[in-house]
Amino acid sequence: MSVITPPTDLLRQQDPQMADVLAGEAQRQAGTLQLSAAENFTSPAVLAALGSALANKYAEGYPGRRYHGGCEYADLAERAAIERACALFGVEHANVQPHSGSAAVLAAYAALLRPGDTVLAMGLAYGGHLTHGSPANFSGRWFNFVGYGVDAETGLVDYHQVQNLARTHRPKAIVCGSISSPRHPEYAAFREIADEVGAFLIADAAHPIGLVAGGAAPSPVPYADIVCATTHKVLRGPRGGMILCGSEFAERIDRAVFPFTQGGAQMHTIAAKAVAFGEAAAPAFTTYAHRVVANARVLAQELEGCGFTVTTGGTDTHLIVADPAGLGIDGPTARARLAAAGIVLDTCALPYGDQRGIRLGTAAVTTQGMREPEMARIAELFTAALTGNATRTRTAVTELTGGFPPYQE
Repeated sequence: MSVITPPTDLLRQQDPQMADVLAGEAQRQAGTLQLSAAENFTSPAVLAALGSALANKYAEGYPGRRYHGGCEYADLAERAAIERACALFGVEHANVQPHSGSAAVLAAYAALLRPGDTVLAMGLAYGGHLTHGSPANFSGRWFNFVGYGVDAETGLVDYHQVQNLARTHRPKAIVCGSISSPRHPEYAAFREIADEVGAFLIADAAHPIGLVAGGAAPSPVPYADIVCATTHKVLRGPRGGMILCGSEFAERIDRAVFPFTQGGAQMHTIAAKAVAFGEAAAPAFTTYAHRVVANARVLAQELEGCGFTVTTGGTDTHLIVADPAGLGIDGPTARARLAAAGIVLDTCALPYGDQRGIRLGTAAVTTQGMREPEMARIAELFTAALTGNATRTRTAVTELTGGFPPYQE
């Protein structure tokens, strides 16, 4: 029997430089605290699908309607991904081809809107995504976006403002969703406002969709005409996007994805999405999703005790947004000091003034097996990194992560 050389060994033989890069990244992920709210660790099964022979396959079109031959196994993979997504989220139709969350949103706009249409979405300064009207993005160039905000004291969406703006501007579509809100949107309220002004309702659920899959967050599916999401983040799938909708929008969505906004599907990624959907349907994922939220709540409380101001006073999700001004520093400075200590997270706009705070999430550390006691320890490490010796804190971070490897041998 011949011996099959592991792919990593083949890479080292062929391209030692790139092998070193990948090994270094694996060590970076394992040896530092991964608290970026948009990141997670996929399973080895998802990684196996990403590195499969489907990476070689060109498959423009949809199952049974391809523009290339030899798609019988590609069709099986995509049908499985579609069926699993529909069952997981209780929808009639799923398109699993979008290459990213932004691509999913672009396709949703293409399906429902025409250039120049008015869209109401969360303002960028309050947590709106680039696809919610940034002038640097296609959305801000092609459509007339009106931004709604949050209450200055609570940090929560001001639904009276949303309603008044909708009545004034009569948008063709309303987008609900945020990249930094730690609280659940009131989907029913958005639906009522959309119905009043005759607008489509698009839910950008890139962040909470994994919690929805695990029953730890309310679903936008019963309320939104179209739901756009990513398949990474809490969902623990490969980097990519998807769109969920009812049968009445299925054809419009499919045509908006292909051929309007994308070409050939990335079949290896679609297979990996199918694997992730299957994993998310298991009871263990439900337990995981609820632990993500429990960890986030503890960490938010501990950070407040360390002098941070946590927006909205806490969290209902995996997300935490905090202002380190009480420690005498701003968000970018805090991020740099934390990074030097091996604590990886992001900055984001705060819902007041023009300051920037820090944005973090508990999805990845929960995948590693960390629980509430580790959240308290992480808060201690935050304080040490921001007020003490970064080198000494880096050593403590290494000790903590050493007990929770991302992938067990």
